[in-house]
Amino acid sequence: MTPRFRLAALLLPALFSASLAAAPVSDNPRVELDTSMGPIVLRLTPERAPITVRNFLQYVKDGHYDGTIFHRVIPGFMIQGGGFTPDLRQKPTRNPIPLEARGGLPNERYTVAMARTSYPNSATSQFFINV
Repeated sequence: MTPRFRLAALLLPALFSASLAAAPVSDNPRVELDTSMGPIVLRLTPERAPITVRNFLQYVKDGHYDGTIFHRVIPGFMIQGGGFTPDLRQKPTRNPIPLEARGGLPNERYTVAMARTSYPNSATSQFFINV
């Protein structure tokens, strides 16, 4: 069964969940965020960030993002989600993954990346979309 990642957008924060398209990891999988303002489709690049993509897809498959919110929204910069429920309770995560910056993936408009603390190898479930 394909996990659903539904995004029922509130003004702020936006509540969401996701669906994973059927493409295998090696074929640049797509994750669809269904929002009240229309879908957002994320195309992932496992050939450039394999650990990051596997991590993100596992959270999708586990239903981790169901019922979480975009808790950080900075107009003209980014939206961040994947870690908090609507009542701002932080969801438990798996161990952090290493930074894969060597892949040459810049933080450009409409790209997705894992959120981190000031420590480079600290990404877990939270992600952000550059807007």
